[in-house]
Amino acid sequence: MGDKDQLISDEPVEEGVARSLPKKSGKKQKGYSQVPWYFASGIVLFWALLFLAVVKPLFYRLPQPLTVEDATSKGVFIAERAQANLYDFEAIGTKVVGSEGNEIKTVQFLLKELNLIKANMQEDLFDMEIDLQYAYGAYVKWNLVNMYQGIQNIVVKLTPKGSTSENYILVNSHFDSQPTSPSTGDDGHMVVSILEVLRVLSSTRQTFEHTIIFLINGSEENSLQASHGFIAHHKWAKNCKVVINLDAAGSGGRELMFQSGPNHPWLVQVYKKGAAHYFSTTMAEEIFQTGLVPSYTDFDIFAEYGNMIGLDIGQCINGFVYHTKYDRIDVIPRAALQNTGDNLLGLVRTLSNATEMRDPTGNAGGNVVFFDVLGLYFVSYSAENGVKLNYAVAGLTIILVYVSLLRIASKSNVSSGQVLGWFILVLVFQLVAFVLGLVLPLAVAYGLDMYGFSLSYFSTPSLMVGLFVCPSLLGLTLPSYIYLKLQNNVPFAQQVQLALHGHAVVLAALGIGLTVYGLRTTYLITWTLVFYIIPLAFNLLTTLHDRGFSWTGILKIIQVAPFLYNSYLIYCFIVILTPMMGRFGVDTNPDLIIGFLCALGTILSMGFLILLINTTRKSGFILLGLLAVTVATVYVASSTNIGFPYRPKTNVQRVPYLQVRRVFYEYDGTVSKDESGYLFNFQDRRGYAPLVASGVDLTGMVNMTSDCDNYMMCGMPLYDHRWVEAMDTLMWLPRKTPVWTPAEPILELLGKNLLENGKTIRFVFNLTCTDHTSIFIQPKTDVTISNWSFVEHYTTTYKPPYHIYFSFGIDDTPLYFSIDIEKPDLDYDVPLYEIGISAQYMHVDGDKEAIDFANTFPAYAATIQWPAIYKKYEF
Repeated sequence: MGDKDQLISDEPVEEGVARSLPKKSGKKQKGYSQVPWYFASGIVLFWALLFLAVVKPLFYRLPQPLTVEDATSKGVFIAERAQANLYDFEAIGTKVVGSEGNEIKTVQFLLKELNLIKANMQEDLFDMEIDLQYAYGAYVKWNLVNMYQGIQNIVVKLTPKGSTSENYILVNSHFDSQPTSPSTGDDGHMVVSILEVLRVLSSTRQTFEHTIIFLINGSEENSLQASHGFIAHHKWAKNCKVVINLDAAGSGGRELMFQSGPNHPWLVQVYKKGAAHYFSTTMAEEIFQTGLVPSYTDFDIFAEYGNMIGLDIGQCINGFVYHTKYDRIDVIPRAALQNTGDNLLGLVRTLSNATEMRDPTGNAGGNVVFFDVLGLYFVSYSAENGVKLNYAVAGLTIILVYVSLLRIASKSNVSSGQVLGWFILVLVFQLVAFVLGLVLPLAVAYGLDMYGFSLSYFSTPSLMVGLFVCPSLLGLTLPSYIYLKLQNNVPFAQQVQLALHGHAVVLAALGIGLTVYGLRTTYLITWTLVFYIIPLAFNLLTTLHDRGFSWTGILKIIQVAPFLYNSYLIYCFIVILTPMMGRFGVDTNPDLIIGFLCALGTILSMGFLILLINTTRKSGFILLGLLAVTVATVYVASSTNIGFPYRPKTNVQRVPYLQVRRVFYEYDGTVSKDESGYLFNFQDRRGYAPLVASGVDLTGMVNMTSDCDNYMMCGMPLYDHRWVEAMDTLMWLPRKTPVWTPAEPILELLGKNLLENGKTIRFVFNLTCTDHTSIFIQPKTDVTISNWSFVEHYTTTYKPPYHIYFSFGIDDTPLYFSIDIEKPDLDYDVPLYEIGISAQYMHVDGDKEAIDFANTFPAYAATIQWPAIYKKYEF
């Protein structure tokens, strides 16, 4: 043997022979030779290449799109026809509620296509009814009254002749858009998929049992109003029991099934049987239901107001173009339409023949754990069985680790008590490793944000590897590296095995805790452990457990499975959530969310594998390499253009703002304030700093803190509930000249009368306004609103200021409303309350000054802006 620091013996040793080891501590014993340190680099590279070669291609995989030439095969979805419809849909342009594009052009286009489908259906097998609904109503959501008038829904009823079923299936999407967006992906993709599915179903001689209602609604972007209009007021709504809701928060990829039920596991089985291309996970459902995702769908309305169950499905890839002018057909490959169409057609056929539809509410049975495996397979089991599996796997992990410890003690000629003592120390080190694996990426995220470099990965996602993955790997490995330098009499190969056992026990304990908490996503930990205890059991049943590093062979092979799945799943959420970080608001550090996701994926995918670098010589070089990559990436992210978040068209910065004029009228009718400016609602953590650096003149811009403290709703024309929720972060840029609006809201007081009870006075108003108008009402301190013509229970449930969000579609009739006021001293000749009218003119660009200002924004900024006026009155 060489000098005293030599770690490796070149002396051969007979396999399977146990030996009494000297008490020299940090030495690797004979027969447990390590490979050179650079082999570890090769191992890391192997797993990286496996991700690039298998996981990413499967994640983005789409089916071969069918053309009209394939239509000879009856009963298949033809993507080419759907794409042709999508071209026509996009050509209409934006489809904001109340606009000609939404209320006239799109409705005419859809009715034309539907009548063509009806003309070619199998009339001897089906009946088809097409109904154009004009919806009127109001409901409470997001702490405000949502009121709608003349909202249009296109509803199609497809009934198999002779059907006696009174339980209908509802398939829903929407055709309206956000301002500036042609809505090709959200939700034109789903609209044309519905048209093609309806075309296939009605023209094929393949019947079904239950009636299908296809709802293409005209006001989803407007606080989900059209879905409420259908479920609350349409003649067919009461028969609709199960919904397949189709929406989008991205364009051009696979659609994700992210909500099911609730509490009806048979619907997951319908998905398993009917979907042709799986993409779904319990984790998505639980994340969405936490409110972390800044989006809503009609599914919530159907469940809340219609007591419906179903499946919520949405486009989620490439969310960078979502709700922007870049949501166009050029980012939607025909294959993506084929993917959606194959799934939707299969789901509708399966559901329309499901025996459970005969009594949908009679098949409740709790929640489900479900997930696809690389899009190739689908796994599901009840949440109850999931709990049992979680506990069983965690318990078996602990038992097998204990057996392994006894085996190590036996083969090392040391007492089991000593080995257990050392393992407790290992467990502490591995607990520290787990914490470091989470904390170090979060520390990087915190540091980048502190110095103004958040979102550096927004347009260069590969930076996440250096920023978050490498620090996590470093944290996972460093404690075991230190531990293996300590003294004990266990062979070095088994010392490394103890480190892996420690990680397994930490995961088992975490799995037990999360199961107690009730998190179904615990399946991730459970299945990760399954693929650890399988090779551990195999090694224990053979002599591999005791033969140097021989136990690592089967482990590496089996670990391919959890690596592929866990990296696939976490990559899925990184792809989905990264674009959302661009609209997460200025108050939240998005890097903490992405950093946590990367850390979680690293721990689950590489938690066992990375510890195997300790089987190589001078593994400290690997740790230094991970540190070097992290430092280099932080430099690139913070000091080069690579780390600049935004790119024109593909990775834009969203910049919503209003061209505002606000006028305050006092009780005597005089004007106390009349000023104009731009009201900004910055969407991401970097706020306005990049814009200023790019030359946008925002000199004089101030926050709204003072105005929000002194005026009802900050004295501003806040657009909707999102603007109200963000009022503390709004920014105001004054301008000298008045903002032009194409019209102004007119509030007429028609009457002020004392009612028969002698204590209540009724104000009657007529409001002439635009199609997107909010009414804010703030009673004075000693004044109570006892009744009004809006939703009655609202004033007794919510505190002022009260917010009524009013919009109309095809019907622009002025809004007539009344307010009943009571005051203890009955003195009604003084100011009683304030009314603010917030009118949004979303169909015009604004005056020349506003257009010139908008043109100063850089190409990477997607401005979403329009004129608005706010009038405050006292009565």
